[in-house]
Formats: sequence, structure tokens, C-alpha cells
Amino acid sequence: MQLRVSTRSILGLVVTALLFAPASGTSSAFAQDSTDTASSFSSEELEQIVAPIALYPDSLVSQILMASTYPLEVVQADRWTKSNKEIEGKALEQALDKQKWDPSVKSLVNFPDVLNMMSVKLDWTTKLGDAFIGQQAEVLAAVQKLRSKAKEAGNLQSNSQQTVVIESSTQTIIIESSSPDVVYVPTYNPVVVYGTWPYPAYPPYYYHPPGYVATAAISFGVGVAIGRAWGYAWGDCHWGRGNIDINVNRNVNFNTNIRNTREFNSNRTRNNWQHDGSHRRGVSYRDQRTSERFGRGGSRDATRARENFRGRADRDRRSLSRDATGRAGRDRTQRSRDSAGRAGRDRTQRSRDATGRAGRDRTQRSRDSAGRSTSRDRQGRSGSSASRRGGRDSAINRSGSSKSARDSSRRGSSSRSASRSKSGRSSKSRSRSSGSRSRGGGGRRGGR
Repeated sequence: MQLRVSTRSILGLVVTALLFAPASGTSSAFAQDSTDTASSFSSEELEQIVAPIALYPDSLVSQILMASTYPLEVVQADRWTKSNKEIEGKALEQALDKQKWDPSVKSLVNFPDVLNMMSVKLDWTTKLGDAFIGQQAEVLAAVQKLRSKAKEAGNLQSNSQQTVVIESSTQTIIIESSSPDVVYVPTYNPVVVYGTWPYPAYPPYYYHPPGYVATAAISFGVGVAIGRAWGYAWGDCHWGRGNIDINVNRNVNFNTNIRNTREFNSNRTRNNWQHDGSHRRGVSYRDQRTSERFGRGGSRDATRARENFRGRADRDRRSLSRDATGRAGRDRTQRSRDSAGRAGRDRTQRSRDATGRAGRDRTQRSRDSAGRSTSRDRQGRSGSSASRRGGRDSAINRSGSSKSARDSSRRGSSSRSASRSKSGRSSKSRSRSSGSRSRGGGGRRGGR
């Protein structure tokens, strides 16, 4: 499924990037103003601008520099690439041939992360393109200065992903991919990779892909296998002349069908790159001199086209301003709703927590009270039982004492009765004995 990209909608994005770009001199990434009124950039500004790509391989640097002069087509290519990830091989050749983009833009389809960076950071892309249109030699010189600084800081060297060569005669630093069929795009933090940044008023632009962890070293992701789109990579940095050398046969082996394209035939006689104003697609140039240079100020038709574009730009600015105001209002309303919702949920949760704690406390107090009451009841019942047992034991003891008294009384009565009986018997015995003695004595007396 191919994405229909509206030129007017993307033009609005370009205007947005130019209108709402943060002021120059800030420390945030790509937070720079792209509406400078000076006719040329200073050397400090140029190093600031090229810092994110100065350590890329030469072949990729040249394609980015050329493509940056066509910011609207870069945005189109980025959107198209994201919507056509499944297209490969011959189908990709045919699909790219139908697009009216500059060859340098087409070549970057092979590097979706680079296209995404240039599209997302459109203010930087536009500024890079403006600098390269007017100051090609100075831009390439700025790249070499930064490479020398990275080399001195010990952060630029050959490895399995790239080959770093220093030309002895000119001290020019050349960076090439270690494999002709694979390109490794480096990721680095410009704030540290070049050593101490010497221009505090112009902090370097930088872009970090998602998940990147900033370090002092250069890191490499998975290498990008060169595909059919790289057949459009005709440019290479000519450091000695300070321009981009064009050779349409440079990468034709990656896409032999490219020989039949209009772009191939129109560029085969060129030796160095020249900006093509037809691919600017209505995006204004940095100054009037550049605009006139590329045919946008000389003729009546060009003047009328420029006035029409200005009218569209004004309408787009007003529309963008209204949209921005509406979005800001909606965002504030949404944030307010979210804040109120979170506050309400927090209050509800706190109320639930407080209610739960109060309920648990009441339950615990009730259980404690019930436990104490049960303990007292048990103690009371134990006391009553002991009292009852004591009463029964006392009654039993009293009953036993009474019974013992009665038994003792009975035994006493019996003893007294027996004693009296014995006494009676003894008296009778004594009486009988006395009588007997008496009778015996009388007899003895009578006999005498």
C-alpha cells in the first residue's frame, strides 16, 4: 500500500519548522533558529550544523548534504518509506522510478533512520541545506575540522565497521565503510566525541535514536546492506576541490535499471553537484540573492509564483497558529481532566484506604473487647463454680461434723450405759459376796 503524500501538507510542516524553531544559542538538541538574516554562516555555526553527521562515511555524508537542500522531498521520502517497508528488489526499483524526488533523496530510502532524523529535525535539515547551497567548500572544511578534533580526542579510528584514512599530503581524513556492500551508521554524542566544545554560544546539534545511551565513544548499530536505492548515490566528497563529485556510474551495479531513468541521462555529463531549484517544491530560500540565483526572482511568472507561495505560506501560518492554539487548548483541557481524574482517583483511594483501616480497627477493637468479655465471663464462671464447690464441700464437712458429733454422742451414751451396767453388776456381785460371807460367819459362830 503506497502513501499519498500531499505536497501542501508537507509544505506546512516545513513552514512550521521554520516558524516554531527555538532561538539560536540554546543547549537543547536541534534547538536553533533557521531564519538567520546574514548572507553566510560563520565557521562556528557551520561546525555546529555539521556536528551530527561529520563522522559518517564519506559516501553517506555527500548524499545527506545534497538531499538537505530539498527538505520537502525528504519529508515525502520519509513518509513513503515508512508506509512501504515491505517493498524490495525489483518492485523497489520500479516504485522509486515513479517518484519525482532528487536522486540524492531517493538514495536515502536505503537508510530509513537517516531519513527519519532529517524529517523529524526539519529545522536542522533546512539550515544544513541552506549552508550547503551557499557555502559548499566551507561546509566540507567544517566536516574536516570536526574529524580532526574527534581524532585528537581518541574517538575516531578504524575498526570492523569503518576504515579511517589520513592523507599524508593534505591531512584530509577519509572515512569509508569496511565493506563495500554494507554501511554502518555511527551514533555518537557531539557534545563529548569532539572533546571540549570550543563554542559555548553555538552548542552542536545532535540527534539520538530511541534507546541510545550517551557515551564518549562512537557506537554502531546493525549494518545497512546496500540495496537498490543506493544506485542513486552518485555523489562523493571531493575534499580537495571543496565540492561533491558526481558519477552516475558509481553505484550502478546496485540498480542496473537506473540507466533507463531520466535522472541518469540528465546527470551523466555532470562532474560536480549543482543544486536543482525544481526540487525545492516551493520551500523558500534563506535570502533573496539565493532565490534569484536559482530562478525564483527574475521572471514575471516566478514573481507570481513567489507571491502565490507567500499567500499559501501566510494561510498555512494562520492555519498552523489556529491549530497550535487549538491543540494547546485541548492539551490544557486534557491535562486538567487528567489531573482532576487523578486527584479524584487519589481521593477515592485514600477514602477507601481510610475506610478500610477504620473498619479493620473497629473489627479488631470489637474482637479485643469480645475477647476480654469472654475472659471475664470465664473467670466469673470459674469463680462461681469454685464457690459452689466450696459451699458443697463446706456443707459436706458440716454434715460430716454433725454426723461425727452424733456418732460420738451415741458412743458416749453407750459407754455410760455400759459403765452403769457394769457398775450395777459389780454392786450386785459385791452384795452377793457380802451376803455369802455373812452367812458363812453365822454358821461358824453357831457351830462354836
